[in-house]
Amino acid sequence: MFESFRMDSLLDRFLRYVRIDTQADETSTTYPSTAKQLTLSRLLADECRALGLADVTCDEFGIVMATVPGTVSHKTPVIAYVAHVDTSPEYSSTNVNPIVHSNYQGSDLALPGDRSKIIHVAENPDLNRCIGHTLVTSDGSTLLGSDDKSGIAAIMSAAAELMRRGNELDHGPVRLCFTCDEEIGRGTDKLDLEKLGAHVAYTLDGAGQDEIDSETFSADGAKVTVKGINTHPSVGKGAMVNSIRILSNFLSRLPTARLSPETTDGRDGFIHPYHVEGGVAEASARLILRDFETAHLAEQALLLESIAATLRVEHPRAQITVEVRHQYRNMREGLVKEPRAVSKAMDAHRALGRTPKRNIIRGGTDGSLLTAKGLPTPNLSTGEHNPHSPLEWTSVEEMQAAADVLVQLAVEWAK
Repeated sequence: MFESFRMDSLLDRFLRYVRIDTQADETSTTYPSTAKQLTLSRLLADECRALGLADVTCDEFGIVMATVPGTVSHKTPVIAYVAHVDTSPEYSSTNVNPIVHSNYQGSDLALPGDRSKIIHVAENPDLNRCIGHTLVTSDGSTLLGSDDKSGIAAIMSAAAELMRRGNELDHGPVRLCFTCDEEIGRGTDKLDLEKLGAHVAYTLDGAGQDEIDSETFSADGAKVTVKGINTHPSVGKGAMVNSIRILSNFLSRLPTARLSPETTDGRDGFIHPYHVEGGVAEASARLILRDFETAHLAEQALLLESIAATLRVEHPRAQITVEVRHQYRNMREGLVKEPRAVSKAMDAHRALGRTPKRNIIRGGTDGSLLTAKGLPTPNLSTGEHNPHSPLEWTSVEEMQAAADVLVQLAVEWAK
């Protein structure tokens, strides 16, 4: 077992990364979807060069790759550590003001940028495991960006430690990879797996500590569009077809006692409307479809279409369309092809005296897409909590634990 390396350097990295606005935009047709993601990508490439990593590249798409050279003479599988630079489009990451809460003692956390924002212990039981930790939050006016800058900080700190230890540790080559636009399902669109050259990979994009996610949701996205007829309301009788009302009816007919995030957990799937826009002439809603069983996504899509069909009969002058697009699939089937991807991660935890927890994740990662493309990629903990929210928080100790696992994981794959 190796000594944990300096946590203040990990914290410094994390604070530096979260201050950079990298919010993705799912309405954009470019890659990356926002040019500002390139700011962090280029910074990471510069930091990789400063660490002395080999083969450092940052391409036009903001994908960063670098290599920690191996220290053993025998041939070992190449492994890769992956994290994404972008943050969720659901909440602002402009002018993030990270707040460091040293030696946390178990109280609710009031966020100074918006006093209405309070992280309550009763709603965040994981805080009870973090007594004495250094926690980081935003000031409440933005999200923090721990998803996935905790993962980036853990990877960069692990790479720094591997380089610092040099030949003291026996390990094979480790590839670092930072992607863009994971939050909008495009994280691997421009990623060249041949260039990455890894046998297995690990995304650092998980909650808490010591968890290994070996299953994710399967996921599709949907857009419901209603086109009506706008007139002046004074002469609207018999002429106006109000898209807003029809779309509201559509959303009201979605199930709420089941198939909604508010009423499901575990392996239950859901349909989640998360964005509405438009006016009388045209209105639309974007939804996500999620289930651990891929076949159930088709059933959810049929439900959307059946609601639309009923409304077409009720409003024959309106045009109602439902578009469904593929996003990602459960990584479970792909990981079966290389069982060492999970078993080596479990070995790394045990070598550190920890108890690994295999878990399912009610979401997706770049690992879902990478596994589907033939690169087995489980997901590991990084200390993320309350992602996509101004109530987001992270623990420096949990980030440190993730970095420690990455160093040990490189050792395990060389055995």
